[in-house]
Order: sequence, then structure tokens, then C-alpha cells
Amino acid sequence: MGKRGGNVRIVPMAEGHIESFRACLDAVVRERRYLAMTRAPPLEMVREFIRPRLAQGAPQFVALDGRRVIGWCDIFPDEREGFRHSGRLGMGVLRAYRGRGLGTRLARVTIEKAKHRGLERIELEVFASNDPAIALYKKLGFAVEGLKRKALKRDGIYDDVIQMAVLF
Repeated sequence: MGKRGGNVRIVPMAEGHIESFRACLDAVVRERRYLAMTRAPPLEMVREFIRPRLAQGAPQFVALDGRRVIGWCDIFPDEREGFRHSGRLGMGVLRAYRGRGLGTRLARVTIEKAKHRGLERIELEVFASNDPAIALYKKLGFAVEGLKRKALKRDGIYDDVIQMAVLF
């Protein structure tokens, strides 16, 4: 299918997706533009992170091209007393598949699952330089709640972090 995106399926994250998810995460991370880390954790650490969230039914979806994970969106509920009504969104899409509405599809299905699960607030942080992501989040109803000035300094370049949230 390649770069067209025509046969891409959005499915719930499953144990069998973890290795491919980690490869997708690593590819996005290594771009050094969209996520704070600079490389994905080792596979076993990713497994240890994902497995309990699968067991808890956390909203986690992946986009598959065949059996390959090409994007993801997850919302991990806050487990602290008084904050359990909220969750934190994270997502990413491989470069070759961007600009085709895949992020919108992933986010919508994940947010819908979070709402169905009873979450009332979803928050996220996004680099101020990531205009496409900011536009997507605004389209989905997220509002800016705050700004962390010069929150990131990578390769001598600063970037602000925008805090956004949507309430149900």
C-alpha cells in the first residue's frame, strides 16, 4: 500500500503491536522535533509500560498499514486521587503518512473511547513550533491553557511548550 494511506486501519493497541509501536515511536522521536525524548526506550521497557495500561483498558489505538504500526494515539488516565477524571494525550504518525488525516482519525477514536470511559478532561503538551499538531488539537476542541517559555533547549535552540486541554 505504501504512502497512500488507503488501507490504513485504526485498531486498539494489543500485545502483538508493541514491537512495531516501539519502532514507530523511535522513528518519530529520532526526528528530534515533536517529542521530548531523543530515542525510544528499549523494547522491554516499552512492554513494561504498555502492558498494565492494556490491562486497565486505557484508550490506546494504533494505525496499521498491513501489520506495521504507522501511528498511535493514547490517553493515559491520571491515577492520582482527585485527578482521576483527567488523562494525558500522546500521539505520533510516521512522516510518510502525515498530512492525510490519519492523526485526526486516531485522535477522534481515542478521545471517544476516553469519553466513554468517563474521562472529563484530556490534556496535552505540544511544542510551540509544531504548527500542524496545534492546528489539529484546536480542530478537536482543545484550548490553550498555558505556556512554558523556553521549556526545551535542544541543540542550542529553545522551544516553548504549549499546554492545552479539552473538557467534556
